[in-house]
Amino acid sequence: MSVRLFQTFIHTLKHNLPRHAKLIKPGIIPIRAVTMSVVTEELEKDNDFVNKQETRFQQRRRKRQWEFDEKKSENDESEAKKSCDTPFQRIKRKKMAMLLGYCGVDYYGMQRNPGVRTIEEDLLKALQDAGYITEEDFANQQNVQFQRSSRTDKGVSAARQVVSIKLPLEVNIEEINKRLPECIRVFGIKRVTNKFNSKSKCNARTYSYTLPTYVLEPKLSTDEERKLYRITAEKHTLVNELLAKYTGTKSFHNFTEKKHYQDPSASRYIMSFSLDRTFIESEMEFAELLVKGQSFMLHQIRKMVGLVIAIVRGHTDQGIMEKVFSKDKVMLPTAPGLGLMLDKVHYERYDARYKGSHDSLVWEELEETIEKFKREQIHPNVIKGEIEGRSMAIWLEKITKHSFKPTENITGDIIDEDSCDDDDDDKCHNNDKCDDKETIINAENIENISQEG
Repeated sequence: MSVRLFQTFIHTLKHNLPRHAKLIKPGIIPIRAVTMSVVTEELEKDNDFVNKQETRFQQRRRKRQWEFDEKKSENDESEAKKSCDTPFQRIKRKKMAMLLGYCGVDYYGMQRNPGVRTIEEDLLKALQDAGYITEEDFANQQNVQFQRSSRTDKGVSAARQVVSIKLPLEVNIEEINKRLPECIRVFGIKRVTNKFNSKSKCNARTYSYTLPTYVLEPKLSTDEERKLYRITAEKHTLVNELLAKYTGTKSFHNFTEKKHYQDPSASRYIMSFSLDRTFIESEMEFAELLVKGQSFMLHQIRKMVGLVIAIVRGHTDQGIMEKVFSKDKVMLPTAPGLGLMLDKVHYERYDARYKGSHDSLVWEELEETIEKFKREQIHPNVIKGEIEGRSMAIWLEKITKHSFKPTENITGDIIDEDSCDDDDDDKCHNNDKCDDKETIINAENIENISQEG
């Protein structure tokens, strides 16, 4: 090809190429290409920054939105909007006070204790089976704010125990009772205030202690003599005089465990203590002692009864009644738990404050049902334990060897700040907080406090 022909080809090519292409020269990058490249890189960086800043919630939300769009049907209706076949129903629960009674002879106390049979375990199981609490509530009773008015120890019964718990507004008591053993019965349920606590709102408790009267006469040696014994008027008067010495506000540090005489929690107010009545069962005479107090400590009532029996039988003199409330340390005998029963819990202050808006917690309308339960379930087991099991007779053999000699305060007997000191036969467990301390009151201000509210 000649030079002339090649120049003609180049000239024609220049005129036919696009205008911007003429700017291209060997080794030079067009300005427009550089600008677009920089802008593209900056946008990619911005997108990466936004993606990194996007929260997990926004990512899940964006992902669900894509799935939502993909699942749309032909008529543009999402499957997620379809109605549920099973309707949801919210159960409205309110705070209730439940009155129940039980015979504790075959139980290891009121409070739940893993591995042993307790009253609470059977009660909560019945409530779950009846559909009034859930499986989660059964596992953790604090979900329904469950609280007992008093703990009772192994073998101790109750005629009028009160527990507070959140339950549905409509509760059928028969549905609960038919899932309980015969020795446990729910008597009634009443609506209470939302902040009601059966333990802290209880201003007094009454316990009864049933014992055969022959324990008051040391001269009886055979079972036949004990069966025929009847308490004399003089012995009856002596017992009441001794029981009356417990009344008032005193330091009962010798009537429980691990309490120093200066421990404020050992100070308790006893309102009354007396031999209430005697009755005959299976040809044997029994006496029922009633004690009413603001609160009681572990073993307190049983030690109070044990000391009176020891004095009446002549194992120690009446002078010990003064020594046990002093700084001296006296080891006192603990009477058997078989005859002890929580008879009644008192809510006079609560009733006075809310009498216009809530039902009274006296439960007078259920007295006949409660007394029938006591006659059929509680008393027969106590009588059987005394006659066949000889519970008190065996204990009397031990008390003859007991030493009532006072000693100086033991330095190792320190104040147990972590122990519960709430009720008779009360024990502190890991799943119960000791945060419901009762205020100790005396005879001078009890009338003013009872009128509050």
